[in-house]
Amino acid sequence: MKHVINASNFTLHGSFSKDYQPILTIQPGDSVQYSTVDIGWGFTERNGKKTQYTSRENEGMWGHPVVGPIEISEARAGMTLEIKINEIVPSWYGWNCAAGKSNWQNDQLGLSNQEPIRFDWTIDNEKRIAIGRRNNREFSVPIQPFMGVMATAPSEPGVHSTIPPRYCGGNIDCKELVKGSTLYLPIAVDGALFSVGDGHAAQGDGEVSGQAIECPMELVDLTFYVREELYSHMPYANTPAGWITFGFDEDLNKATILALDGMISLIQQQYKVSKSEATALASVVVDLRITQIVNQVKGVHAILPHGALR
Repeated sequence: MKHVINASNFTLHGSFSKDYQPILTIQPGDSVQYSTVDIGWGFTERNGKKTQYTSRENEGMWGHPVVGPIEISEARAGMTLEIKINEIVPSWYGWNCAAGKSNWQNDQLGLSNQEPIRFDWTIDNEKRIAIGRRNNREFSVPIQPFMGVMATAPSEPGVHSTIPPRYCGGNIDCKELVKGSTLYLPIAVDGALFSVGDGHAAQGDGEVSGQAIECPMELVDLTFYVREELYSHMPYANTPAGWITFGFDEDLNKATILALDGMISLIQQQYKVSKSEATALASVVVDLRITQIVNQVKGVHAILPHGALR
């Protein structure tokens, strides 16, 4: 069965909690087609008309506008939620900024006290490019749309920020999670309580200014399955680029070890080798990449390209 959820003041929230009431309950194998708004909690039409949205949970703190949560029937804590990404279609515009804000990377780059700047981008889905304009100059980049935030609810009590990614997903910001990918998320609470938002048209590894090309999405088509036989303590994915494992921590070294350990375990499982053998094999075929450095905790992802190890 296919379901449709459009962004609205009823469907949007800006935090995670195991106590939030689901806006929809679906069966394993069902698909949901979403529309989402950009991280400014708004949508601008081509004629300039703007619509601003708010969170139904009234958190009193900023968070990404995410749609949900939805409940998946038969999902139980300790299982894995399998999310197939069938389609992601950006809307017509996006934007990103740099400088003018104190954070660790801006402080190191000498940008914290500089005037903030903004690029406004026009997205062409047919040509698969975004054109950015500033000071009468134009730049074009290829688009590679993906969702920055995909999450199940954490089991810990209380209300949790959407900014840092965590063991149950969230603001992962991995540019490889494109159409054709399958994301696996730990289920920490019964029903899973899945939410999605934070559309990106294009991003470099690192997301170094703090934003990708932030954009609304016309269509995010996802299919959900519950996998009782699979369990991981961290998210992982099968993408067009290869198998991916993730690590998140304030310490980049610790994030790296989490991603690497996940990949070594995956190689052990898939190729029936010891941990030492898997590590030796990883050293010649696995790439380690910095997912992002700007979300309170840093992200690292390890990629095993398809066909690299036979």
